[in-house]
Amino acid sequence: MSHHEIQTSSPRFASTQPTVRVDYWQQRLAEIAAQACGQDLSAIRLVFVGDSITDFWLLGDDPWTPGWVHGRRIWDDCFTGTPPENCAWNIGISGDRTEHLLKRILPASQGGLGQLDAASLEPEFFVLMVGINNSYMPEHPVADSVFAGIVAVMQALHARKPHARLLLQSLLPTADTQRNTTVVLPVNARLAALTCSTAWAAFTVWLDLYPTFVDAQGRQRTALFVDGLHPSAAGYQVWCTHLLYALAAARAICKTVSPIT
Repeated sequence: MSHHEIQTSSPRFASTQPTVRVDYWQQRLAEIAAQACGQDLSAIRLVFVGDSITDFWLLGDDPWTPGWVHGRRIWDDCFTGTPPENCAWNIGISGDRTEHLLKRILPASQGGLGQLDAASLEPEFFVLMVGINNSYMPEHPVADSVFAGIVAVMQALHARKPHARLLLQSLLPTADTQRNTTVVLPVNARLAALTCSTAWAAFTVWLDLYPTFVDAQGRQRTALFVDGLHPSAAGYQVWCTHLLYALAAARAICKTVSPIT
């Protein structure tokens, strides 16, 4: 068989076509940039901020592992404009550490990506969960580094949109019990205390999801995760139920947002 016959008889697989490599996180970065620059964001009441755990609210079937399903159906049901007070924009990006998120929300005028620069964007709440990626290839002490990164993100969000409230969510349990004991639980305890402090309590709401995602022995509820880290569709449903309740409770309590002093 000649070389020409081999070429013409072979299926046109993507593997045979010259293609620029674009990773998933780069696609997300481009999507968020287009939304930030090209859309009227005035209807947005909630901005979801975080890493892959936040990002995967927007995934139905997992694109990498057949059979895994994430949070898209729940997102579409609850956060796309009905009811309007929960109309949301998701700027989570898979793989992000706190330092990457800080770069994304830094104003473009200061060398950042300016994802929150749109004048039309005036959310009621930032819905924040971030930090677990900093426990991999970490700085030491690990819990101190993770906590400091989360606080830096909180400060940056408040500085960018001082009239928005922060709905800070705990880190979720992982399948690694040592990581939970040495990092996740200590960081969650410090965040819980921080949200009650004078500097933060006026505009910060704490949502502790950790107890809901563990069993009576304190182990991760595997049915709520696909891989020991990322929630399954069932996990996103549980998360959604608690989040909607927290939002309703926070709205029922009038708080005056004021700058950090």
